[in-house]
Amino acid sequence: MANASPLKIGVLALQGAFDAHAQRLASLGAHPVLVRKPEELNGLDGLVIPGGESTTFLWFLERGGFFEALQQFVAQKPVFGTCAGVILLAKDVRNPAQKSLGALDVTVERNAYGRQNDSRILNAETSLPGGPMEMVYIRAPKITRMGVDVETLATRDGDPVLVREKQILAATFHPELSDDTRVHEEFLKMVAAAK
Repeated sequence: MANASPLKIGVLALQGAFDAHAQRLASLGAHPVLVRKPEELNGLDGLVIPGGESTTFLWFLERGGFFEALQQFVAQKPVFGTCAGVILLAKDVRNPAQKSLGALDVTVERNAYGRQNDSRILNAETSLPGGPMEMVYIRAPKITRMGVDVETLATRDGDPVLVREKQILAATFHPELSDDTRVHEEFLKMVAAAK
């Protein structure tokens, strides 16, 4: 990135593949900041909510006003959620229902693509430049309803798997586990545009 100072991108580091996201962001010229406390959200240009177990995330976030601080952050700054991050961002969570940040106007069904042994790597078309994209799925959620302002950037079997609404980007797969850097690049463009 050609900025005078690198973009400060937080990566929610409570569990999940946060380190892979941090490495990817650093390789693209951003300054990743591992976020484990609500006060570490201060001064960030954007935030990544990685995959993991959404109920475990919620357990950690229930302490010290972290959930409320995160809710305030995602309403104002660019945020990119992958897998469990999509579940946390969604307005409506099912299978089973659970609390969420309610920031992205989608309905998400948890573990819709099956168990861990149903995980797979697929290639699918995307509206991002560069042709088909490699997508790594691990117990992925499924987006079953999209709000009118939500844009689909990629699909799997007709279902949206990479979506954007205003300052929020969400992928039901794990772009941090692929050599394809386009999703993270797109998020950094969104962050730069919002500064």
